[in-house]
Amino acid sequence: MTDPDTLNDTRAASSQDAVLPGISDPRDLLHAGAHRLATRFAGHFAEETIERYLFESYAALKRTARVTHHLPVLAETFAADRLTALAQSQGTIATGVPEVLLVCVHNAGRSQMAAALLDHHGRGRVHVRSAGSQPAAELDPAVVTAMEEVGLDLSREYPKPLTDDVVRAADVVITMGCGDACPIYPGKTYLDWALDDPAGRPVEEVRLIRDAIENRVLAVLAELAPAT
Repeated sequence: MTDPDTLNDTRAASSQDAVLPGISDPRDLLHAGAHRLATRFAGHFAEETIERYLFESYAALKRTARVTHHLPVLAETFAADRLTALAQSQGTIATGVPEVLLVCVHNAGRSQMAAALLDHHGRGRVHVRSAGSQPAAELDPAVVTAMEEVGLDLSREYPKPLTDDVVRAADVVITMGCGDACPIYPGKTYLDWALDDPAGRPVEEVRLIRDAIENRVLAVLAELAPAT
């Protein structure tokens, strides 16, 4: 079963969420999510591992989130991605394309823009994840606006903490101002992009950062998975 400390942390976090009329107890939603994940990852992981990942993911997101009523859903999505990454690193799930992890401090600006641009231009030729060494509560509004201007919707994205499983699953790790936060594993390519942090900047300045990121994204994509 779930580690007692993790479960206690999650219960403590859940108890701080007021259960409003018509809104289920977060613990009930988490248990239902664990059941869905157990079905999805049957044959890959034991139910105890799946439950632990989900409760850990919920607790990690709860530390920084401002709005909590939707956290069980986000935690299920986050846990599913982490479990997929774990299976990839263990060789039981293969994507057949390069895995790229983009990391900045808050996962609220640079890494989110880079991930969206790489996914957009890659068109399935790469698989992309992003994370933050100290994740913020939400994406920077100017970043969301700047990306909307080029037709990319980040309104449903959320900052995610950096976890060991996604680093192990990556072929290429690109850091932006937080290179010392990523563990170093053999056989991976590590790049560091020196980019201004868009946090708190007006959208006019964020556009320049976005365009600089896009240039780097296109260069990496041309090397990793050139279009045929």
